[in-house]
Amino acid sequence: MAQDLRELFKEEKAKKHPMKDGHEERFLELLDKELPVQRKSTFYFIKIAASVLVLFSLGIYTYINFKSDTLQQPAVVENETENTKAQGYSLGDLSPELKKIENYYVANINLELSRLEVSNENKAMVDDYMRRLSELDEEYKRLNIELNEIGPNDQTITALIKNLQLRLQLLQKLKEKLNQLKSSENEQVTSNIV
Repeated sequence: MAQDLRELFKEEKAKKHPMKDGHEERFLELLDKELPVQRKSTFYFIKIAASVLVLFSLGIYTYINFKSDTLQQPAVVENETENTKAQGYSLGDLSPELKKIENYYVANINLELSRLEVSNENKAMVDDYMRRLSELDEEYKRLNIELNEIGPNDQTITALIKNLQLRLQLLQKLKEKLNQLKSSENEQVTSNIV
């Protein structure tokens, strides 16, 4: 009576059991009845489109509000050598030492401008300093034109360097005033709290 199950399975596997005709078709019909294929309706795509539209609208709304809330940062001073190539030569074109001086001051001016913290409280003061800075920038351009028309001379070169120095000093003074204003506001807040 003891039979090896492995032997029985091998014998059973070797036998071919034919299926009745149409068995597979009947099975597929029953399967379709029990698990019908769900089609994605157009309503599904409308939901996706509405979601994308809502997200897009929120993005635009946030961008517009954020842009109007932030104040514009001051313009960065450009290196005049790029602008004056078509006109002639600039301070940096005269000698490598003068180019180093010009690049030093322009880089420091741009650095100071990028570090400015503009807020609603200090916007008027910053605008006043930016107006003065733009006047100095116009003077620098005028001196550069003079340098090209008359030619390099000690007075023009000295005036160009002084102009760059004045712009940097003006920005440093603005930074000091902003720090003073910020510290006085902080002192007022702490005194109000105490």
